[in-house]
Amino acid sequence: MSGLPTREAGEVFGPRMTLFADVLSVGLATAVACLPLLTVPAALSTACAVLRGAGQDQPVTAGRYFALLRRRLRVGDLVAGAVALAGLLLLAADLALARTGLPGAPLFAVAAAVIGGCAALVGLRACGRPESLTDWRAAVRGAGRDAVADVGGSGLVLLAVATAALCAWMLLPLACLAPGPLALALTAVDVRRSAARLLARPTPAPERLGGTARP
Repeated sequence: MSGLPTREAGEVFGPRMTLFADVLSVGLATAVACLPLLTVPAALSTACAVLRGAGQDQPVTAGRYFALLRRRLRVGDLVAGAVALAGLLLLAADLALARTGLPGAPLFAVAAAVIGGCAALVGLRACGRPESLTDWRAAVRGAGRDAVADVGGSGLVLLAVATAALCAWMLLPLACLAPGPLALALTAVDVRRSAARLLARPTPAPERLGGTARP
């Protein structure tokens, strides 16, 4: 995305403003796709894939978003949505149970919130990974490793979620647009992590044959 051309003379809006508008349109499309609830992981993953394509000069439009979503929806996506929804309901039930005044309820509530937050973090980072388009298990495994190894990126994801929630709380209609910036943040964090892995990869030493480097 950093390779976007600069604004030409006489152009009212530059490419960055255009990308911002595209992010909002993708966010609105994602909000619509999330309405069945079971499609939430697939909808967010598709938004990340569409936004990732901006760095490859691919169109970032709601039309491309829905076209990609129709092609990739499969049983695994619905299963991922069911698991996410079940986890959310379980967390809500645990927190409600903790408010009943049972012995050790405060500690139980804190533990449940921490576990739920970690699970949500891994799930969100999995949506930002390219593997989520075809293999959720691989995406979740990679997201789990990244969540531990890339603490800074995990912090950025949590900050993005908090910002989206705050915007939706301040002005409810913004909740329909929040998935776009959130998907952009998830994509940027994964791209940042991928770049760090490439930089950390050791450069293979040149093979030598007879005391001279092989060309």
